[in-house]
Amino acid sequence: MIKKEELEELFHLALSNGGDFAEVFQEEKTTNAYEMLNGVVENSAKKKIQGVSIRIYQGLGSVYAYTNHFDLLQLKDMVLTLCDSLEQKEDHDHSIKWNEIRYENKHPIHCDPNQCDREEKIKLLTRANDAAFAYDPGIQKVIASMADEHQDVIISNSDGRYVKDTRVRVRMRVSAIAEDGEKTQDGTCAPGASKGMEFFEETTPESIGKEAARIAKVMLHAKECPSKVMDVVIDNGFGGVIFHEACGHALEAAAVAKHQSVFADRLGEKIANEAVTAIDDGTIPNAWGSANVDDEGNFTRRNVLIENGILKSYMIDTLNARRMHLTSTGSSRRESYRYESVSRMTNTYLAPGPYKPEELIAATPYGLYAKTMGGGSVDPSTGDFNFAVLEGYLIENGKITVPVKGATLIGNGAKTLMDIDMVADNLKRAQGMCGASSGSIPTDVGQPAIRVRNMIVGGSKDGDNHE
Repeated sequence: MIKKEELEELFHLALSNGGDFAEVFQEEKTTNAYEMLNGVVENSAKKKIQGVSIRIYQGLGSVYAYTNHFDLLQLKDMVLTLCDSLEQKEDHDHSIKWNEIRYENKHPIHCDPNQCDREEKIKLLTRANDAAFAYDPGIQKVIASMADEHQDVIISNSDGRYVKDTRVRVRMRVSAIAEDGEKTQDGTCAPGASKGMEFFEETTPESIGKEAARIAKVMLHAKECPSKVMDVVIDNGFGGVIFHEACGHALEAAAVAKHQSVFADRLGEKIANEAVTAIDDGTIPNAWGSANVDDEGNFTRRNVLIENGILKSYMIDTLNARRMHLTSTGSSRRESYRYESVSRMTNTYLAPGPYKPEELIAATPYGLYAKTMGGGSVDPSTGDFNFAVLEGYLIENGKITVPVKGATLIGNGAKTLMDIDMVADNLKRAQGMCGASSGSIPTDVGQPAIRVRNMIVGGSKDGDNHE
């Protein structure tokens, strides 16, 4: 890694050639990945990366470069190349007084994946595979994969900030495929956390395999979903992906500062039903999207984005804080040193409400119960979205009845926020990977069960004939 006296030279060079702020991000990361098909290991890989990135601000602009070389002369050349694109300004005082930040680690681990051998990890995958097959004779294929990551970062800047962080994550994904001779249907379960191998003592491989198989089996004989406008009860956990995609990205400063968000310049305004409180919290102990500090070296925070329907805050990185005349919220993230850090979500969820989940169902004469959500697409400039429902059921006369497949939820993020009228008390978070300009990063999505009035549900034209 780069010595402090070498960092001082880099910062001196950057600030004496037009920059008014400079940042260095150093990283070492080891990842392990394994994939098993029907109990046989088909792929395994171990990857180690290390590198450094340098970013220089000048006013409201920035320049950025990265390399996997730590040689001081090469780094100086990189800084000078960056400075060539800056307006040359009069030199100013840029002496550095280092402030090395120390803190209590909020995300301790007990068994580092790097200290666990390959055979032990394969045994965990085998347990998940066997549990999925044992769930039902109709399960004909199981794909089980597992990945772990150990990342060490050092972040320093020309203000003298110097901070280190270690991030360790593990995740297992199981996809089970059910067949009946005519049809096939898959089900997936993919939990993870900022933990070591102890995660699989709390969330067992058997439970992951069984849940994937359960979804596949239930949906194999599901009827086609009717296509119409109806009330939708979206269950907890991964149901939060709709808020994440359709609304969360529009609350990131990367969109807000450029007025590419429907929520720009609306702090203090009502943008959601008063039943809605939304939070992004990077401090949750050992959560999938958590870290002690963000990728600019600022402490992560619990940011209340929407409170009782009122827009309270955005998620803000340092550069966009300049543009918005606000301060960083500890929300700057990147996949690796190869990406320029920008405002991103961490663990984003809707806060629990006063109702029991069954009350949402009972209050709905006819509608769709979206138990498990899948992927979708969003237009970030408008908030228009469509999301697949992986596991859904009709609600008839206030009761859950038959399973239905092929359902798609179609809507607009801003309108959906206003149409949420009931929020349950069963908050749960689920794990995913979020891709954007600064790469693919781990994020938690979450919510209690919610009811959304009058959603457009895409499905089959003849889906009403389900009896």
